[in-house]
Amino acid sequence: MGRVVDVPELVEQAREGQPRAVARLISLVEDASPHLRAVAAALAPHTGRAQVIGLTGSPGVGKSTSTSALVTAFRQAGKRVGVLAVDPSSPFSGGALLGDRIRMQDHATDPGVFIRSMATRGHLGGLSWATPQALRVLDAAGCDVVLIETVGVGQSEVEVVALADTTVVLLAPGMGDGIQAAKAGILEIADVFVVNKADRDGADATVRDLKYMISLGRKEIRGAMWRQPIVKTVASRAEGVPEVVTALLDHRVWMTEHGELDQRRQRRAEAEIEAIALAELRSRLGDLRGGTALTDLGKRVAEGELDPYTAADELVAGLRG
Repeated sequence: MGRVVDVPELVEQAREGQPRAVARLISLVEDASPHLRAVAAALAPHTGRAQVIGLTGSPGVGKSTSTSALVTAFRQAGKRVGVLAVDPSSPFSGGALLGDRIRMQDHATDPGVFIRSMATRGHLGGLSWATPQALRVLDAAGCDVVLIETVGVGQSEVEVVALADTTVVLLAPGMGDGIQAAKAGILEIADVFVVNKADRDGADATVRDLKYMISLGRKEIRGAMWRQPIVKTVASRAEGVPEVVTALLDHRVWMTEHGELDQRRQRRAEAEIEAIALAELRSRLGDLRGGTALTDLGKRVAEGELDPYTAADELVAGLRG
């Protein structure tokens, strides 16, 4: 038998900042618990406060080190911080690979920091399907800032935009990142660029390449409203980190003044609603596969008695029932 879950009490404990309650709620989310709807309903009135920052970039640019440095900076400013580190899934257990989390151990005993690694569980977009709900848990639990660190492989960076208020794209000199940024289309999603490991040769050239590519694409993408800043850092020594924090705060002020923050959050909510609805439809479709409706329709289409569009209409009508 599963453990009895008192959702209101659990949410209240999470709002008081109790780490075990926060962890338990995120586990319920990850496991698609039957209590998930009750959890979402209880959390809803307490969300919308946290500043959500996405960090993405190619492997090796120093995402985990940069995340840790930002956590330190926000804590020094007196803010409560949540970190969702979305990792590649283990092919054996489906769990998160925690190697890069070692750099976050400096914050492990800080009650004002909550760190959670989440496996992508084979999700092609790179972000766990449960990440939006886990974000709501941290928001409701009183985190002033939530940092989402993505796997940063292939096109997965683009998906962070759906979750973050501000997206930080990290690059490093000597990795061909300028060219890769253009190929991956991440120029369009970045609100702030960070060139990390700026003590290496080629950092200035990387900044120049970025400025040039931004100048080529900016007018069509964003007009002249928000100028994406480029900040050089050496995250391992916390150099340049205060400037990154300033850029993040500037972007939040700009979004608030121009109504962009509300628009982004509404788009995030729309995407979340759509994902939940599609999951429900897939579940119902799976139930139909276990019956005869889909089999009968497939047979009629194969025999030319019915066209696939009419068959699909009949299937949807059956789902409504």
